[in-house]
Amino acid sequence: MPWLSLVILCTLLVSACGSLNSAATGSGGSQSLATINVVAAENFYGDIVRQLGGSHVKVTNILSNPNIDPHVFESNPQTSFAIEKANFVIENGLGYDTWMDQLLSASQNTNRVVLVAGKIADHTLPDNPHVWYGFDNMPTIATAITNALKKLDRAHASLFDSNLATFKQSLVPLQQKIRQINAKYAGTPVTLTETIYLYQSLPEGLNVLTPFGFEKAIAEGNDPTADTVIATNNELSDHKAKILIYNEQTITPITTHLENEAKKLNIPVVPVYETEPSHKTYQQWMMAQLNVLQQALATATGK
Repeated sequence: MPWLSLVILCTLLVSACGSLNSAATGSGGSQSLATINVVAAENFYGDIVRQLGGSHVKVTNILSNPNIDPHVFESNPQTSFAIEKANFVIENGLGYDTWMDQLLSASQNTNRVVLVAGKIADHTLPDNPHVWYGFDNMPTIATAITNALKKLDRAHASLFDSNLATFKQSLVPLQQKIRQINAKYAGTPVTLTETIYLYQSLPEGLNVLTPFGFEKAIAEGNDPTADTVIATNNELSDHKAKILIYNEQTITPITTHLENEAKKLNIPVVPVYETEPSHKTYQQWMMAQLNVLQQALATATGK
């Protein structure tokens, strides 16, 4: 039996059992769940849900390994079962996690809340789904998450609102760090291996030399055109770029060559990740990367 057919059959069976259980207990449609079962397509959204929901949420993250390219993720039956049981699902959208849309379509749970962060983000960049890298997007996304939690558990609405206020305040140091980098290093020429860091390099005022077509192709798992590869290589070999900002999760022979070239020329390499590292919160993850960037800029510019 094809895999997708098996998943659809399994989800239908789980849905049927869930409907019978709800009918038997009279709990269907409850607006005050004891624990909200959450499935997050990406672990940074799952972390934010935990920060907002506290002990009243149980979160299952699907993409959680920072050593795996998220663009080549393949779902499995366990993922489908988790989605079927979820009261709340959050995904990025904007073409980043289309596998989630397919799994949701195969699931018969019509009572769950589904949140698409990319559609809620109010500061998106063209052809760039990495909205969680934009700190100005996170208050709006966190507010939408809080509203979803309040819909599912009205009894703890005031707690969720309080946690939201705390979360928004925790973003202030990140925004301050961006402004500090801009004030000192605006205009510094840099090379990017893909589009993810544009959400921070733009407010930092960094001068991104890399052709957008090159960044976009790498981000989408495609081969960039020869002219953009040559132009990007020249940014380093001609010492035009002061640093290389390198996505550690979208590695290709082309990006590996750039990394090796930068190291050979003593150009600082700043690693960034798409998936939140374990044992770090979203805020800790982002601040750690900003600190590495700031140190690399200081080394490269002497400022």
